[in-house]
Amino acid sequence: MSWQNYLDEKLNVRRNTPLWRKRQVINHSNGRFLTTISGEKYLNFSGNDYLGISQHANVINAWQQGANEYGVGSGGSGHITGFTQAHAQLEQHLADWLGYDNALLFSSGYSANQGVISALLEKEDIIIADKFCHASLMEAAALSPATLWRFLHNSPDSLSQRLNKTSANKILVVTEGVFSMDGDQAPLRETALISQKHHAWLMVDDAHGIGVLGKQGRGSCDEAAIKPELLVVTFGKAFGVSGAAVLCNKPTAEFFEQYARHLIYSTSMPPAQAVALNSALNVIKQADSEREYLQQLIYTFRQGVASLPIKLLPSQTAIQPVIIGDEQLCQTLSDYLQSKGLWIKAIFPPTVPPQSARLRITLTTRHHLSDIKLLIETLHAFFSQNR
Repeated sequence: MSWQNYLDEKLNVRRNTPLWRKRQVINHSNGRFLTTISGEKYLNFSGNDYLGISQHANVINAWQQGANEYGVGSGGSGHITGFTQAHAQLEQHLADWLGYDNALLFSSGYSANQGVISALLEKEDIIIADKFCHASLMEAAALSPATLWRFLHNSPDSLSQRLNKTSANKILVVTEGVFSMDGDQAPLRETALISQKHHAWLMVDDAHGIGVLGKQGRGSCDEAAIKPELLVVTFGKAFGVSGAAVLCNKPTAEFFEQYARHLIYSTSMPPAQAVALNSALNVIKQADSEREYLQQLIYTFRQGVASLPIKLLPSQTAIQPVIIGDEQLCQTLSDYLQSKGLWIKAIFPPTVPPQSARLRITLTTRHHLSDIKLLIETLHAFFSQNR
């Protein structure tokens, strides 16, 4: 089979199905609203900027000041020329805030997860990951030389059963703080205790918990009063920017500096971005009222849709999935909402489990209570027409 025939065959399998992915050009977005290139304006319920920090004046000004001082790029890997005072200050600020010896900056959460797992695991090791872990974690685990086992989602008993079946010297337990497609929270306290009992290291990806949970927004682990050996925090959600950091003790940080290829061979984030992230962290630490307001929005939404013929997952976070199941109905609902000025994208398998096509509704502090009420009313209108 030629390359062209291969591509045509794979594309034809997916074309004209709900699984066909297509990017849409956004002309402008302010967190609450987005405008497409053709001029249509929508209320945005699909973003991850939970605290609206991407639009915060202090953070925007910090990036501009950083660009004036450092330019717009780092110019190299952090091991060559790309590790500036701005990067060092951000790493120290993060480490002090989260109570670790060190923080190491990565260009994205995906590369952080890949870098950690690819550096740490060897053939005789075991990775035990929650079944619903993010693709970046599962891909890294599958590609590593270690043996990958999966435990039932958010099940300490399933994790214990897995751990009881291995005598490997190095075991890495992997989970998330808040799961990106279900919005539910891992039982981190129990997970940490079980991991410690079996002398396993715990790695927590807290992409969707950092900034919005815990004291001063310190995230899921702070809320659960645990300190995993490896904590991954990303900056594309509540921080409103992009990039990621791995929090760990000093020997582990030194190990990654020597062996984490994603850290060694990637151009580091622009120093101006690090300056902006430092400012975003200051905003997050003082955002208690914003976190309380976000909880109010979540409560209002859940109360408003409780009577609808949908499956609403038990999420108390900004991620509020509405499970439809049928893929065509899910796409029809997404199209209907868009026709009413509400931007909510449908999510289909294999991103989510089979028969669980859904709307992944996300709420942010940029939304007004009136926006949530409009969303509720529009959902009720659709289901009254499609009983």
